[in-house]
Amino acid sequence: MSGNTAVRIKKVDVALTIRRIIAYTVLILLTFISLFSFYILFVNATRSNADIQTGFSFLPGKAGIANFKNVMADTNIPVLRGLLNSAFVATACAVLSTYFSTLTAYALHAYRFKGHDAAYRFILLIMMVPTQVSALGFVRLMDAMGLTNTFLPLIVPTIAAPVTFFFMIQYMKSSLPIEIVEAARIDGSGEFATFNRMVIPMMKPAIAVQAIFTFVTNWNNYFIPALILQDSDKKTLPILIAMLRSADWLKFDMGKVYMLITLAILPVIVVYLCLSKHIVGGVALGGVKG
Repeated sequence: MSGNTAVRIKKVDVALTIRRIIAYTVLILLTFISLFSFYILFVNATRSNADIQTGFSFLPGKAGIANFKNVMADTNIPVLRGLLNSAFVATACAVLSTYFSTLTAYALHAYRFKGHDAAYRFILLIMMVPTQVSALGFVRLMDAMGLTNTFLPLIVPTIAAPVTFFFMIQYMKSSLPIEIVEAARIDGSGEFATFNRMVIPMMKPAIAVQAIFTFVTNWNNYFIPALILQDSDKKTLPILIAMLRSADWLKFDMGKVYMLITLAILPVIVVYLCLSKHIVGGVALGGVKG
């Protein structure tokens, strides 16, 4: 009997080992596929236009410094200004979107009022409307209000973020007992004081996740800024990349293009590396509790 048990345990160990090997193989393959494009981007950022035209290469080139100097010296492409513009817009959108979306989710989570379900369904309905559908009307409205060529049309609308709201309210349903809010009311705490001092600290993992996602989304946003912004000193990095690519479609320098793209994604990579723990932890926690 003991011999049969030992054989069974050995078979189980072998099966687990095989599964583990397969799992790690798949993970390594997926990691390679995900990072390969970034590696090629960095490699091409160090190669000259002539080298890039010759074809693919795994090895970095020697033109990285020259490409960087050419990008920074291009008077038609204000890179530093574009970095500041993108950072300002993305940061403002992340702060406003997460705060007010959390506040909206708190209102629908903590209060039951007439039209509660209708408001919830309406927000979810808006979430399914593509940005492109309302873009023309939005641009006309901003033009009529005299807000074109400013950052306000890029920042203020993000206050109403249905996707962020949906994530927050799902997280609240599993992580914010209504009894805590009621206890704070009994103690005489005002609604905004309860929200700012109690709800926000409890929602930190979800807020961190959505702040990162919102930052990255608005950092990479091209469509609406290209319609709203006109002056070169107000354009964001995605627009500058498109300008560099289309400046002279017969003679554009691919080395400069790859270098500018590299400069554009470096801040995003830094944000992900610094806050990846919050992304994984917040998403996993929300998924387990949800």
